[in-house]
Amino acid sequence: MATQFTHTQADRLVGEAFAMRAPLAAWWQSHARDLPWRFGRTTPWGVLVCEVMSQQTQMSRVVPYWEAWMERWPDAAALAGAAKSDVITAWGRLGYPRRALRLQECAKVVADEYDDRLPDDYDRLVALPGIGDYTASAVLSFAFGRRIAVIDTNIRRVLSRAFLGEESLGGSATPAERELARLVLPGDARASVTWNQAIMEVGATVCLPKTPQCDDCPLAAACLFLELGWPHLGQRRTRPRQRFAGTDRQVRGKILHALRELPAGSVLAYDDAAALWEDRVQLDRCIASLDEDGLIEIVDGHALRLPR
Repeated sequence: MATQFTHTQADRLVGEAFAMRAPLAAWWQSHARDLPWRFGRTTPWGVLVCEVMSQQTQMSRVVPYWEAWMERWPDAAALAGAAKSDVITAWGRLGYPRRALRLQECAKVVADEYDDRLPDDYDRLVALPGIGDYTASAVLSFAFGRRIAVIDTNIRRVLSRAFLGEESLGGSATPAERELARLVLPGDARASVTWNQAIMEVGATVCLPKTPQCDDCPLAAACLFLELGWPHLGQRRTRPRQRFAGTDRQVRGKILHALRELPAGSVLAYDDAAALWEDRVQLDRCIASLDEDGLIEIVDGHALRLPR
């Protein structure tokens, strides 16, 4: 695979990263948010649950759901044996509820094939249902202390700004962004874990997409983006603006919310479901898609219930 940086550029990046390690680690020690899955207070499975829940979801929303989830299903075996209706209900308003069922599918594989112990191998992790490159890398780094580049939106933004002086434009990670993440990662495993956690935290709390708080940033003294005067701040790849109101996602959410509010084992009559949304064609399409995704069951003709 062709490299994205010359030897001279790579040497410069590695040297700059080495100089950033100490101030970044010190900042992490004093500024890291005290989240319940951090600092060795949960299992590798707990880390994986957190990573799945936090995909496209603000961390502040995740905390209460994660705590309730882990209290109820502390390991893969416990989740594997849960009723689907309970799993979907517990997922609440985290969004993208298909993730809940994929997490349960993952739990069944871990419980059955790995004796309820999450594998600590990248290839085995990405082979699990619903687990992609980011989640596997995060689990290996944060739960098992392995040296591996973790690449999410926050990390990409911080690295691109600090080392390249430009915005990460969103979308899929580019080859250059992936190579940059690998180049600047400390060679020592323990230091690499701190680096991943701290860079991600800087991106989440300081190096914000539109309003970077450079006065509070541990990388400010060496940040090329700040030096250049924030070129093209907030620029993103051109794409249609996503909306939520009126979409199938909104309708699906209304149906699932109505089902979660019912007593356990109850059904939602079709007429009651129809009262949730005026457009019957769209409503029926969303009911069909929820059924196809395994998130609901259609019973007694056209009534709805959560899967058992």
